[in-house]
Amino acid sequence: MTTRHSVFASAAYSFAALVRRIPDSAWEGPGLGAWSVRDLVGHTSRSLITVSTYLKTPAQRETAASAAEYYAAVREISSGMGEDAIVERGRQAGRELGAEPAAAVDALVAQVLADLDSADDPLIEVIGGLGMRLSNYLPTRTFEMAVHGIDIARAVGIDFTPPADVLADAAALAAQIAVTLGQGTPVLLALTGRAELPLGFSVV
Repeated sequence: MTTRHSVFASAAYSFAALVRRIPDSAWEGPGLGAWSVRDLVGHTSRSLITVSTYLKTPAQRETAASAAEYYAAVREISSGMGEDAIVERGRQAGRELGAEPAAAVDALVAQVLADLDSADDPLIEVIGGLGMRLSNYLPTRTFEMAVHGIDIARAVGIDFTPPADVLADAAALAAQIAVTLGQGTPVLLALTGRAELPLGFSVV
């Protein structure tokens, strides 16, 4: 297992453990934006589903050479999709978790890790027809599970900190995305206490 595989696995196990702690009464409560907690967990579970799915979709050429390039490209793809479509996809993923969402997430984790056991570093086709190496795609899924894991915990009032290896990977990727978007200097100044980022600033 490569380092990126192991960090992804750490994120997946951490996410599944968090989902098991969600109170039964919280699932239909507010999650993030227009999403309920169930919707948000469903959206986050796609970080597991897409890896298994995209392993079956080889790409002909590499069009995103890094995780940061992927996020820069997805910004444009998402703007073309429209917010309503993104919201509905999360809701559908939430519905597909069924009556026992925690068990469904556990099953997704087991499936994706089994799929990765037999995978090397193929060139895969991901959202928007982007072609990228699995090793560059996995950090984007680690990032999503880290960030949305924190979102979920905040929504339901659970203390939660992603594992150190996951946090380090996600924080490094956030900085790399900022550099790719031409925002590296303000992010570095903010991280070193020399300036504040504008309200609502985001790299994704």
